[in-house]
Amino acid sequence: MRYLTAGESHGPQLTTIIEGVPAQFTLSIEKLNDSLRRRQGGHGRGRRMQIEKDLIAITAGIRHGKSLGSPICLQVTNDDWKHWTHIMGVEPLEEGKDESEIKRQISRPRPGHADLVGGIKYQHRDLRNVLERSSARETTVRVAAGAVAKQLLEQLGIQVTGYVTTIGGVHADRAIAEQLTVEELVERTTQDPVYTADPVASKKMVAAIDAAKKAGDTIGGVVEVRVTGMPEGVGSYVHYDRKLDARLAFAMMSINAFKGVELGLGFEMANLPGSQVHDQIRYNEQQGYYRETNRLGGTEGGMSTGMPIVVRGVMKPIPTLYKPLESVDIETKEVFKASIERSDACAVPAASVVAEHVIAWEIAQAILETFPSDHLAQLQEAVEKRRNEAKEF
Repeated sequence: MRYLTAGESHGPQLTTIIEGVPAQFTLSIEKLNDSLRRRQGGHGRGRRMQIEKDLIAITAGIRHGKSLGSPICLQVTNDDWKHWTHIMGVEPLEEGKDESEIKRQISRPRPGHADLVGGIKYQHRDLRNVLERSSARETTVRVAAGAVAKQLLEQLGIQVTGYVTTIGGVHADRAIAEQLTVEELVERTTQDPVYTADPVASKKMVAAIDAAKKAGDTIGGVVEVRVTGMPEGVGSYVHYDRKLDARLAFAMMSINAFKGVELGLGFEMANLPGSQVHDQIRYNEQQGYYRETNRLGGTEGGMSTGMPIVVRGVMKPIPTLYKPLESVDIETKEVFKASIERSDACAVPAASVVAEHVIAWEIAQAILETFPSDHLAQLQEAVEKRRNEAKEF
């Protein structure tokens, strides 16, 4: 299973084409749109989310609610495009005519963005050619692709849930999320203004976001994704690029503004003895093999253990500040204060939704590489067979 995305932040639309989804799989457009709605929410979001009403259009690969086995095409219209038709138009500019105002050429790279390095790499003197594609707006259709994967996983008894654990130095009590069922966790976090399971920490996080916004600053945080219902042995110890935990780390780090990732206890393991890190193995007839603890976060040797997979990512503060940082104009080489297009004071809640969906995609892709999957019933049978084999081993 694979996908490509296309589209610019202020272009006419965003598109993803997904290949390799099993046939006979039921896809709900309502659930797709719900994922996009959650991505736009969360306390601290900027004005762009008030402009765009992200809704999915399915233009290929689905008939009467079921997948055909052929590529699926999903599209999201950019409502703001009507204000950018001249600036982002496809047609060449008229030769000899002063189009500087229409084109709004950008020569001033913003610190913390892709502007300068992208301009150097592709030799763009107009840095809008970089910032339009490097924008986090692209995650709209990454969430859409992940929402397809998430629905597929649900039909295999696998649940993927993302939520916030830290914002601006305020830490949620992780034990609260661990004690909730998947259904309770989803209900609590989706109704919370910052998508966290800890109501006490939530109020402090909201206050931290408001304080940063008032100061013209931004704050980051940590998101956590929990995967339950995984069969054992997905991934591989045989080759580095098939290790499940490595692929999950790659997926998390591929999200805009993410600068760190960990599974289970993660970096905390550096401060602990082995007796407090590894998970002792137990067995009973009802469960089969299980671990007394889940400190390694659901993977051993690059493979799923059947325990919940727990992966966290660190999002840096958004670099577009209302008290701008200094940079250098690429034409004049003069120092200036960086411009502001639009900015969120904090996008960590939205990033937890993106993380949930990129992890769901990676899990689904690994599942399809492990089991035969021409059609859904075949895949369901193979996954259930693996679960039974693990119990009887």
